[in-house]
Amino acid sequence: MNMSKNEQRRNIRVEFMNRKPVDEQEVEMVERKGLGHPDSLCDGIADAVSVALCREYKKRCGTILHHNTDKVQLVAGRSNPRYGGGEVISPIYILLGGRATREFEGEEIPVDVIALRAAREYLKQNVRNLDVDRHVVVDSKLGKGSSDLLTVFKEKDKEIPVANDTSFGVAHAPLSEAESIALNTEGMVMSDYRYREKAIGEDMKVMVLRQGDRINLTVGDAFVSRYVEDYDHYEAIKEDLKQFVTGIATRYTERAVTTSVNQADTPHSVYITVTGTSAEMGDDGAAGRGNRCNGLITPNRPISMEGAAGKNPVNHTGKIYNLLAIKIANEVVDTVDGIQEVYIKILSEIGRRIDDPKVATAQIIPQSAGTGAGVAAIEHKVARIMDDWLSNIGEITEKATRGELKTF
Repeated sequence: MNMSKNEQRRNIRVEFMNRKPVDEQEVEMVERKGLGHPDSLCDGIADAVSVALCREYKKRCGTILHHNTDKVQLVAGRSNPRYGGGEVISPIYILLGGRATREFEGEEIPVDVIALRAAREYLKQNVRNLDVDRHVVVDSKLGKGSSDLLTVFKEKDKEIPVANDTSFGVAHAPLSEAESIALNTEGMVMSDYRYREKAIGEDMKVMVLRQGDRINLTVGDAFVSRYVEDYDHYEAIKEDLKQFVTGIATRYTERAVTTSVNQADTPHSVYITVTGTSAEMGDDGAAGRGNRCNGLITPNRPISMEGAAGKNPVNHTGKIYNLLAIKIANEVVDTVDGIQEVYIKILSEIGRRIDDPKVATAQIIPQSAGTGAGVAAIEHKVARIMDDWLSNIGEITEKATRGELKTF
């Protein structure tokens, strides 16, 4: 294909694959760990701390300094939930780990104060029934940045940052029916339904299994005990939630859907919590163990194991390239005709400009075999989209700095 000078300079590759799209495969599994899941809480806190540090660094220093706040750990507390009430017996313990620059041109920066405030504010905003002052202990053990990586980070003479690691980002588009159900089930419950039904907790896990043309949707939600009167009331709330999420699923598929909610319940053991998260009563958490940057866990797809939450958005390609790959993949399927699925994979090289990856590849499953001219046109359009995004990679950094891009 004919390439522009930038496309020639950058190692952009487009190839076509002959394989079944995921929606046509016999078995597909998709998982989403919701907003209040202990792993998701750690991811959310990690990113909140990074965003807060970015804001403070720019305010004090005029630039974003080196940091990676991705090593957040959560040790579960103990609680005694009961119908109509309950209490937290032992608080949740959250450890903020990672690295952050603590001094700039002789001025010390209160990194720990900034981090602790950001973590607590995140919890207050996202877990409604968690009393952050009484139910949570937050501790900051952020260390200083590696001197070697600081050197890479602080090459001020370079207009475009250079990668601080050799790592890759991966994304795909469009979402399959099962993926859309998993993502939007939790999303719509959190954005809408939990405000109508107070008993809904933020710790919601969604698992979707598709076998042929049958979809099984399994939802677990940590109901808030103070809003549940008794077992019959619990069952009624559960049935209402079941109907709501089934309705969401049918928006994204015409396949038969079977739904279960809190499936392990018995009359003597139900899933109720004081705060709406299982972190109060036995479930530990860690950043990077949950959803990928597209909000899902997708064993049928190529994925990156990079824990992007909390990584710095300036030159950590493990974060930037995963977010970038999502943007590219979505634009490709939205604007280029003749594509069933696209997989974007971008690999960095430490010390190399982030707009010039070691390789950026698009793997395409076409809608039909196509002619030579049609294939060439698709290749050219996809390569141009990839090149344009790499040319404007700073947009990813800007949006991530402001907390506008989800990493989980």
